[in-house]
Amino acid sequence: MHSAPDVSNGLLPEPQVRRLGLVPYEPTWRAMQRFTDERTPDTPDEIWLLEHPPVFTLGMNADPAHVLVAGDTEVVRIDRGGQVTYHGPGQLVVYPLLDLRRAGLGVRDLVSALERAVIDYAAELGIAAECRREAPGVYVGGCKLASVGIRVRRGSSYHGIALNVRNDLEPFGRINPCGYAGLEMTRLADLCAVAEVRTAEEGLLPHLLRHLYARAAPA
Repeated sequence: MHSAPDVSNGLLPEPQVRRLGLVPYEPTWRAMQRFTDERTPDTPDEIWLLEHPPVFTLGMNADPAHVLVAGDTEVVRIDRGGQVTYHGPGQLVVYPLLDLRRAGLGVRDLVSALERAVIDYAAELGIAAECRREAPGVYVGGCKLASVGIRVRRGSSYHGIALNVRNDLEPFGRINPCGYAGLEMTRLADLCAVAEVRTAEEGLLPHLLRHLYARAAPA
């Protein structure tokens, strides 16, 4: 288990990091909802690291027309913000299940923390990445490397960020990613030597913990 600065000092519950491997989308989403509904002020945060089988997900107010050709890929409408994205094996998905008040984060702060964690990890790998205020996510040379979509309920967050590592990018060509027609995607395997999800998990996690708990206040 990794500890975040100012979190493992006994003043705050230490976040539980769970590596779930390849897990189906809908049961995982329902599990996030249950965790959020059942947590108490004393419940430690959890950070889930995982992969999903192929699936297109549509946000609450997403236009289904952004799914151009679903083919055999499942399409699931869910309760996060944003439009449509794709998840598949070889993509690192991070679900931070956080008590936002305890972490000292607003909604925009959480999105920024997730983006900055990926940007810092990319920099560590020699990749110049950036975020865009008008279009959440992380970009490299105009191509999207990571997508962000969150939900806040009862003051706590779920859903999160998906980082392309070695996943097949072809399915993104069958949607308008995040609602943007023609948006090109990229992945770590094409930008650097990292081509395994577990390697990306280990590299990204310290940056996640640092950014997610930078504002955390003692209990």
